[in-house]
Amino acid sequence: MKQNTSDFDMVIIGGGVVGCMVARELSRYALKIAILEKNADIGAETSAANSAIVHAGYDPLPGSLKAELNVLGNAMWDELSAQLDIPFVRKGDYVVAIGEEELPALRKLFEQGQQNGVPGLEMVSAEEMRRREPMINPAVSGAFWAKTGGMCDPFAATIAAAENAVVNGVKVFLNTQFESFLMEGSRISGVHTSQGDFTSRWVINAAGVYADEVMHAAGVHPEFKITARRGEYFILDRAGCALDHILFPVPSAAGKGILVTATVHGNVIVGPNATLLDDKENKAVSAAGMDEIWNGALKLVPGLQRSSIIAQFAGMRAHGNAASPDPSMNYQHDFMIEIAQEVQGLINLGGIESPGLTAAPAIALRVVEMLKSAGESLTEKSDFNPIRKQRPRFSHLSHAEREKLIQQNPQYGRVICRCEMVTEGEIVAEIHSPIPATTYDAIKRRTWLGTGRCLGGFDMPKVVEILARELACSPFEITKKGAGSEYLFCHTKDGGCDEKPE
Repeated sequence: MKQNTSDFDMVIIGGGVVGCMVARELSRYALKIAILEKNADIGAETSAANSAIVHAGYDPLPGSLKAELNVLGNAMWDELSAQLDIPFVRKGDYVVAIGEEELPALRKLFEQGQQNGVPGLEMVSAEEMRRREPMINPAVSGAFWAKTGGMCDPFAATIAAAENAVVNGVKVFLNTQFESFLMEGSRISGVHTSQGDFTSRWVINAAGVYADEVMHAAGVHPEFKITARRGEYFILDRAGCALDHILFPVPSAAGKGILVTATVHGNVIVGPNATLLDDKENKAVSAAGMDEIWNGALKLVPGLQRSSIIAQFAGMRAHGNAASPDPSMNYQHDFMIEIAQEVQGLINLGGIESPGLTAAPAIALRVVEMLKSAGESLTEKSDFNPIRKQRPRFSHLSHAEREKLIQQNPQYGRVICRCEMVTEGEIVAEIHSPIPATTYDAIKRRTWLGTGRCLGGFDMPKVVEILARELACSPFEITKKGAGSEYLFCHTKDGGCDEKPE
C-alpha cells in the first residue's frame, strides 16, 4: 500500500550500514528523518555480505578521504559497540608476506600505514609470525601487526544503529524503491518511490552500488559510475578450523586480497576475490571464483580442509570511478562525500566500498558537519538515547540465566535451530522488535539462526510456521528475503498444486 505524502527534514536513500549510521547520528537532533530501503529488511545488500573486518587504516592511499575516515571510524568502534550492544573484538590483524619477493611491498604498506596515522603498527619477523600463528604458511618471510584491527558483526551493527535511530524518532520504510526526485526548480523537494512521495528539505544518497544512478536522476555527476565489484567467500565450520587471527596477504591493485579470518561467531571466513561486473545484482558464486579464493587462502594457511566448508556466498562492493579529465573528479580510489553543487538539497555518499563498514560512524559525523556548514541549525535533543540493548541470546547465557529466562517466557525453552541454539523466544522477539523481522533472512541476520552446518535444514519449516503465526498471515506468504522468494507454493494433498493455497 502506498504511503501518503510525508514531510521530512531528511530522507536517507538506502538502509545499509552507512545509511543507518547516518540516521542514528542525525537522530540526535530535532529533525524528522526517514530511511527508505528497497528490500524487505535493512542491511540486505553490501552490509550483509562482507568480511566483517574493522580495518586499521593502512591500506587507503595517504591523503584520501578513505584514509582519514578509516582511522577516525576505527577509533569510534569501542564506544559504538558498547552503546549499541553489538559484537566487536579488537584482536589486531596481520599482513603476511609469503616469500622474499613480497617483503618490499609489505614494508611499503607498513610505511603507508604510518603516514595514515595508524597507531600500534609493529613489524614481525618470520620466526615470530610462525610462533604466533602455527597454521601460517611456513614460507612466511615477514609480517606486520596492526593492533587496532578488529572484527565485528556487520548485520548486528546495521540493525542496532537502525533500531537506535528508530527509538530516537526515525521512520524506516521497507520495500520502498527510489524512482525519481521531486524538484522545485533547481531544488530537490523530495523523492518519488514505489510506495508514494516523500517530501523533504534534504535527501542523503546512501544507495550503495546504486548511488551513481540516484545522483544521475538529479542530473549530478554524469561522469561518475559505480561498477559492482563482486567478492566471493567461503564459511568454515568452527569445529574444523582452530584459527583465531585476522590474516591478510600483501595486497594487489585489485584490492586487499584473499584473507583468512576468524569471526566474532567462531567461524572462519575465506575471501574475497574481486570481479568487476556490469550486473549489480549478480551475486552468484562461480566455480572459478571458488577455486581462486580457496587457492588464495591456502597460500596463507596451507592446512585448511575443504571438508570444513559449510557455506559460500558473494557480496557486492561499490567501486566508483569518474571519466572526467578533472583530477578533482577522480573517485576511483576514494569515497565521494559531498553536498551536490548542481542542485540544492542533495548529499552524495558514493563509492563507499571497503573500508566503508569501518568508516561508517565517521561518515555519519562528516554528514553532520556538512549540514552545519551548509547553514542547517541542528538543535540537539535533550532526550536523545544513544543506548540500544540487544535482546537475550540463549546460547550466550549461563545455565542459571537460561533457567530464569525460561521461567519468564517458556518460548525460550524451545530450541528451533540446533546448530546455533536459537530458541522460539528469540525468533518471536525479533519479529516484534523496533524494526520487525518478517522474512527468514531477517531472522537469520538477527539471531544467526540457520548459519550452522545444516544451513537451516532443521529450522526452516518451524520458522515459517512461527512467522505465519506471529504475523497473522498464511504460510504461503512467508518469504526468504521478500516478494518472489516464497518458500511454499501449494498443498501436496487435497487437490495438490491445482488448488489455490489459503
